Amino acid sequence: MNPAIKNTALFGLVGILLLGTGVVQGWNSALLILNMGLISAIMALGVNLQWGFAGLFNIGVMGFVALGGLATVLISTSPVPGAWQAGGLRIFAGLALGAATVVAAVIAQKQLTGRTRTIATLIILIGGFFLFRSVFDPGKAAVEAINPASTGNLGGLNLPILLSWPVGGLLAAGAAWIIGKTALGLRSDYLAIATLGIAEIIIAILKNEDWLARGVKNVIGLPRPVPYEIDLQSDPGFVERAASLGLDPVTASTLYTKMGYAILFTVVLLILLWLAQQALNSPWGRMMRAIRDNEVAAEAMGKDVTARHLQIFILGSAICGIAGAMMTTLDGQLTPGTYQPLRFTFLIWVMVIVGGSGNNFGAVLGGMLIWWLWVQVEPLGLGLMNILSSGLEDGSALKDRMIESAAHMRLLTMGLVLLLVLRFSPRGLIPER
Repeated sequence: MNPAIKNTALFGLVGILLLGTGVVQGWNSALLILNMGLISAIMALGVNLQWGFAGLFNIGVMGFVALGGLATVLISTSPVPGAWQAGGLRIFAGLALGAATVVAAVIAQKQLTGRTRTIATLIILIGGFFLFRSVFDPGKAAVEAINPASTGNLGGLNLPILLSWPVGGLLAAGAAWIIGKTALGLRSDYLAIATLGIAEIIIAILKNEDWLARGVKNVIGLPRPVPYEIDLQSDPGFVERAASLGLDPVTASTLYTKMGYAILFTVVLLILLWLAQQALNSPWGRMMRAIRDNEVAAEAMGKDVTARHLQIFILGSAICGIAGAMMTTLDGQLTPGTYQPLRFTFLIWVMVIVGGSGNNFGAVLGGMLIWWLWVQVEPLGLGLMNILSSGLEDGSALKDRMIESAAHMRLLTMGLVLLLVLRFSPRGLIPER
C-alpha cells in the first residue's frame, strides 16, 4: 500500500474511533478523550525526539511533566498574602546558600589536591548543609503556617495561565540541562535508571515541599484559558444560540469549553510537529540520526556527541514540560500524588513504539490511538466479561472473578498491542523513512 494512503487511513481510523465514541457515549466523552489524546501526542513527540532521533533512553518523563504542572501554579495563581513577608526571602536565601555550597565544593575539587581537597570539600559540604538548614527551615515553617487549610505556600505571579505553558517547557529544559550534564555520559541502561531516579526525586519534592505548591494537599481552582461553564449558562446570547442548535445550556457549555481546549491543544501540537519536522529534515536532524546509528563513526568525523545529546535531551524534555502544563491546565488542579513515573512513562513509551519510533507523525498517531485504547479498554472489557459470564449463576466465584478482572484489562491490552506491533510491524505503524 502507498505509505501516504496507509498513514491517512490510520489517522482516519483514530477519527472514526473518536466519532464512534461521541455517537455511542456522548460528545463530552469524545472531546475529553480527544483533549488528553492531544496532550499525550505532545508527550510522545518529546520522547520521540530523544529516542527516535538520538537513541536516548529516558524513562523519567513524568518528572518533566510534573515540572510543567508546577509552572501553572507558579505563574497563574495569586500570591498568598503575607507569605513572602513571613518567610519567602529566607527560603530563597537558603536555596541560594545551598547552591553556593555545591559550587564551592566543585571549585574545591578542581583547585585543590590530595588530602587538603578531601578535608576542604567535607568542611564546605557539612558547614554549608547546616548553614542552609538554619536559614531555609525557619522560612519554610513560617510560610507553611499561613492558613495551611487553603494555602500554606507562596503562591504565584497571577499571570495568564497560557503563559505557564512555555514556562513549563523552560523549567523542564533547565532540569534537563542539570540532569544531562551529569547523566548523559552514562550507558543507555544506566541513563534509564538515572532519569527514573531523578524523576522520583522531582515528584518527591513536589509532594513534600508544601511551601512550593502545597504538596499532597494539592492546588485547586487554577485559572482557565477558556470560559467557565457557569458563566456561559448565565449568558443570554449563549443560551439562545444553544437552543437554536437543540442543546440545553448545560450540555452546550461543557461542549463549548472542551472544544476550546481542543482548539488550543491542536494549535500547540501542530506548531511543535512542524518544528520537529523541520528539525528532522535539517542537517542537524541528519547529524542526530547519524550519531544515533553510530556514535563512534560520528565522533571520528568531529561531531561532539555529548553536546548534541544534551541539546536533544533538553528539547525533548521541554516538550514534555509544555505537555505537563497543558495537562494541569485541563485538570484545573495540581495533584502531585497522581504522577506515577513507571505507569505513565510506560504508557508514553508504548505510544512511541506503536506509532513508529523516529517518525514524528507516528508519535502523534501512537499518542492518540493508545490513549483512546487506555480509556476505552476497561469499560469494553467489563462489557465483554458480562457477556461471557452471562450463563453463570449470580454470586458464583468464577463470575465474580471474571468481572473483577476487567479492571486489569488496560495493562493486559497495552502489553498485547505492544507484542503484536513488535511481531508484525517492529518499526511501528508509521515507520521512520
